[in-house]
Amino acid sequence: MSARDNFAGGTAVVTGAGSGIGEGIARVAASLGMNVVLADVAGDRIEQVASDIEAKGAKALPVVTDVTDIAAIERLADAAYDRFGDVRLVVNNAGIETIGFSWEIPDDTWDRLLSINVRGVVHGSRIFARRMLASGSAGYISNVASIGALGMMPTQAPYMMSKHAVLSFTECLYLEMQLKKAPIQVSAVLPAQVATRIFEDAPADRQSGFVERQREMMHAMITQIGVTPEEAGRSILDGIAAGQFWVSTHPETTAQIAKGRSDYLASLSHPALAEQARALVEEA
Repeated sequence: MSARDNFAGGTAVVTGAGSGIGEGIARVAASLGMNVVLADVAGDRIEQVASDIEAKGAKALPVVTDVTDIAAIERLADAAYDRFGDVRLVVNNAGIETIGFSWEIPDDTWDRLLSINVRGVVHGSRIFARRMLASGSAGYISNVASIGALGMMPTQAPYMMSKHAVLSFTECLYLEMQLKKAPIQVSAVLPAQVATRIFEDAPADRQSGFVERQREMMHAMITQIGVTPEEAGRSILDGIAAGQFWVSTHPETTAQIAKGRSDYLASLSHPALAEQARALVEEA
């Protein structure tokens, strides 16, 4: 079945929907005939996205939501169910990046990133899973990790470990739904190069030449070769509709990196720098 066949007439809840991949998923979901609930801390952004969606004939509900606040996620679920009834698709996408050496990144930055990237996904999944299970209807929970969930990178420790955690949680959630014989499909979304503002917005230690070059390199890479957020959203929703657990914007890249990760673990090799990081180290 196509994404339209699976999703038309249903309701999607997307966190981090004010920009980037979340916005792309929300816009594509609306184009498929879904009601869309847009969650983000940036109220002005989701108001604009909702306005654009409704101007094209779909229904959208912006709900200002801080995913670090469990009560706020409960309010998001209340708003979605009160307005549209059962939710068919939940995409826990909200996430941020930061760059710097682990010991130099401020305590509050570590805590904020882990709370958004990990707790936001965990509690978003838990809160909506309860309601979806209670309804007995078929549904989809998709958690956005990253291609980084299969790798490692210096000066990106908070982000990388958070995405490994999201992948691990999503694998466990998938198995729990299997044990329950629940009609809820769980997917792990591993985007690769998508042209978003994530590195442009990421704070960096401006005193460290290595860290700043790392940030500039990553931002330039996704800007120059990344797919658009809407292209990513279409690939992601197609993968979810096709029943995939592993959902990628760049399947060949994902397969290559997964193979490298498998080989690394099987041989119990020491951690090693990726090519792009090695060049920066040589300059540092």
